[in-house]
Amino acid sequence: MYTMMQVCRELDMTYQTLKFYCNQGLIPNVKRDNNNRRVFDEKDVKWIKDLTCLKKCGMSIQEMKEYLALCLQGKSSIISRKEMLRKKQDALRTTIKELEDSVAYIDWKQNFYDEVLSGKRPYVSNLIRTEE
Repeated sequence: MYTMMQVCRELDMTYQTLKFYCNQGLIPNVKRDNNNRRVFDEKDVKWIKDLTCLKKCGMSIQEMKEYLALCLQGKSSIISRKEMLRKKQDALRTTIKELEDSVAYIDWKQNFYDEVLSGKRPYVSNLIRTEE
């Protein structure tokens, strides 16, 4: 069994985040020790790790609750869970594409500046008006 602090250290999360997840009902069947402090077993820790990943994937607390509710239904909800994850995956792929486009722009702009600084090309700005 793990204490809240042990889980936090293990998963590199804040105590406040873990407490929030517990209070939001995102960790089902939380057990308590003799002093009424929350304790977690290996399955709990694996689920909390899953929650951390879902959060990093951009899931809101409400979406995580919906996903948890589906998980608690067992095998019958696998298709719904797969669809939910597919939608999140599509959104992440769109974000990745947008980030790749942004990196490509910065690469191009850095190259442009390097060429201007080395004298290979004249400096041209769309912001500075020159008399023609």
